[in-house]
Amino acid sequence: MIQFRALRLARGAKVLVDEATVQIHPGWKVGLTGANGCGKSSLFALLRGQLHPDRGDCELPPGWVIAHVAQETPALERSALDYVLDGDAELRRIETDLAEAEAAHAGERIGELHGRLQEIDGYSAPARAATLLDGLGFAPGDAERSVADFSGGWRMRLNLAQALMCRSDLLLLDEPTNHLDLDAVIWLEQWLRDYRGTLLLISHDRVFLDAVVGHIAHVEQQRLTLYSGGYSEFERQRAERLAQQQALFDKQQRERAHLQKYVDRFRAKATKARQAQSRIKALERMELISAAHVDTPFSFAFRPAPAAPDPLITLDEVAVGYEDKTVLADVRLTLRPGERVGLLGRNGAGKSTLIKLLAGQLAPRAGRRSDGKGLAIGYFAQHQLETLRPDESPLQHLMRVDPGAREQDLRNYLGGFDFRGEKDGVASGASVSTPCGPFSGGEKSRLALALMIWQQPNLLLLDEPTNHLDLEMRHALTLALQDFDGAMVLVSHDRALLAATCDRFVLVDGGRVQPFDGDLDDYRDWLSAQRAQAMAAAACPTRSADKAQRKAEREQATAERKAALAARRPLLKEAEQLEKKLAAWQGEKDLLDTRLADPGLYADPDSALLQDLLKRQAQLVADMEVAELRWLEVHELLETMEAPSGG
Repeated sequence: MIQFRALRLARGAKVLVDEATVQIHPGWKVGLTGANGCGKSSLFALLRGQLHPDRGDCELPPGWVIAHVAQETPALERSALDYVLDGDAELRRIETDLAEAEAAHAGERIGELHGRLQEIDGYSAPARAATLLDGLGFAPGDAERSVADFSGGWRMRLNLAQALMCRSDLLLLDEPTNHLDLDAVIWLEQWLRDYRGTLLLISHDRVFLDAVVGHIAHVEQQRLTLYSGGYSEFERQRAERLAQQQALFDKQQRERAHLQKYVDRFRAKATKARQAQSRIKALERMELISAAHVDTPFSFAFRPAPAAPDPLITLDEVAVGYEDKTVLADVRLTLRPGERVGLLGRNGAGKSTLIKLLAGQLAPRAGRRSDGKGLAIGYFAQHQLETLRPDESPLQHLMRVDPGAREQDLRNYLGGFDFRGEKDGVASGASVSTPCGPFSGGEKSRLALALMIWQQPNLLLLDEPTNHLDLEMRHALTLALQDFDGAMVLVSHDRALLAATCDRFVLVDGGRVQPFDGDLDDYRDWLSAQRAQAMAAAACPTRSADKAQRKAEREQATAERKAALAARRPLLKEAEQLEKKLAAWQGEKDLLDTRLADPGLYADPDSALLQDLLKRQAQLVADMEVAELRWLEVHELLETMEAPSGG
C-alpha cells in the first residue's frame, strides 16, 4: 500500500502538506482534490520520486510500476501506434531482446522470450493500442500517422494513451479530461472503472470523479484528509464537518467573549486581580479553532442582458465548412430568447464548426442565415485565450472593453473572478494589476470569461468553457449560467454543467444537425451503440456492406411508402371529415324526424316553427346526399392508388 506518515511537503518556504498520515490500499481509486496551488501535483511528483519529504515518510511497495501522462511530446516521426506501444516498457524490452536472440540464433532464449510475451499478452498489444486510440477519439487512419503530424491537444491524447498502455500498478492522472470531448470522457470513465491497479486522479469534473473513484483525498489548509465515497459523498461529509467546526468555533467565541469581558471589567481591581489573571491564562491556553472557510473565492453574475429579438438567429438549409470541405449541410436551426441548448456529438462531428457559424466566424456556403435586430453575442473558445495581451493586466483589459466605467466597479467585478488587489503595494499572483502573460491556463480562462460576461450578451456561445477551471470556479460558472436571462449554446465535456444549465440538446452527427430526444444517459447509450456498430463493421466489412445495402433499400422503401402516404393523406383526411359530418347530420335529422312525427306539433300549429323545421330537414337531406356522393368518389380514388405495403 501507499503510506504517508507524519508527512511534511514544502516547495521553497511554502508548506503544502503537514502532518499527513494516510494509507491508500492496492486497487483503490482515489480522487485528489483541493484548491489550485495546494500541492496536488507536488504529491504526484513525490510519488514519482521527483521530490522528497521535508519530514515524515512516503512509502510505496517495492517494484511497483508507476504510469503517468507526460506533459511534453516531441515531434517524432514514429507512428502514433508505435508511440502508444512505447508505454509498455517491458514489451519493448522483450521485442529488442527477441530481435537480438534471433540474430544470434539463440533458440532457448527465443523460447523464453516468446513465453514471457505470451504471459504479458504481448501478441495482442497492437490491437489494445489501437483500441485506446479509437476510444480517445482518433480516426481509423490516425494510427499510422507520425506523432509530428498531430496538434498539441492531440499529442496530449497520445500521451494519455501511452500511459494507459502501461501495465502499471499505480496510475497517476492529472486532469486527464482537459483535452477530451464528451464521448472520449465517457469512454475513459469506463476504462478507468475496469482498471485493476491503484489510481490517483486529479480532476475538476465532479461527474467523472463520482463515476470512477471510491475515495477522495482532500488537501485543505496544509492538511490531507481521506474520505470514503465519490465526490458527492465527500461534499456531504465535508459540509457536515465544517458545520460542526463552525458550531464549535461559535461556542468558543462566546466563551472567549465572556472571559474577556470579566478580564476587562476586573483587571484593575485589586480584590479581583487574581481571578482576572486566571482567566487571562485560560484565554491563552484555549486552543483556537479555525472558522470554517466554506465561501468560494469566486462570486459573479451576468449583468442584465439587453432586450433580445425573437428569433435571435435563424439558419435555413445552411452549409458550412473549411476550404474545399463541407462539414455540415442542410442545417435548420432557430434560436429563441432564453433557450439553453447543449450540443452533443462525437469528436470531429462539427460541434465547434457550428459554434463558429453561429458566432459569425464562418460564413454559410449555402442557405440563409438571419440575425435578429439587437443580437449581442458573447463567444468563448479556448483559442481566444491567445488574443489576450500578455503585457496587460486584467484591469487594463477590462478598461479597454469599457473605458467609461468606474475603476472601482471594474476592480470589484474582477474580484469575483479571484483577481484581487495588491498586498502592501505588491501584486501577488494573478492579481487585478498583474500582466497576464505568466498566468496559468485557468487564470487566462477566468479572465476571458470575465471580459465576455461584462459586455452583456443576450446570446452566449460557449465552446468548452471549463477547460483548466477548478471545481470552485466551475460551480460558480454553473450558478451564474443558471441565473443568466439570455440564450445559450454550450459545447462541454463537463456533464454536471450540461445537465444543470441546458434545457434541450442538439445532436451533430454525420454532417447533420438534429434535435436529440433524450438526456445525457441516453446520449451515453447512443455512443455505445455507435461504437458497437463501428466495431462490427470493422470485424466483418462484407457483412457491413450488405447491411448498409439492406439499410439503403429499407430507407428507399420507407421513402416510397411515405410518398404514397403523402399522396393518400389528403383524401383520407377528407373521407374522415365527411364521415364525421354525415354522422352529425344524421343525428340531427333523426331528432328532426322524431319531432316532425309528433302529432302535437300539428294540433297547435306554429307555422313559423314548422316551416323552419321542415326547411332544416330538407337542407340536411340535400347536404347528406352531396356528402355521400363525395365520400364515394374519394374512396374510388383511394382504391385506384396502390396501398403502401409492409405497414
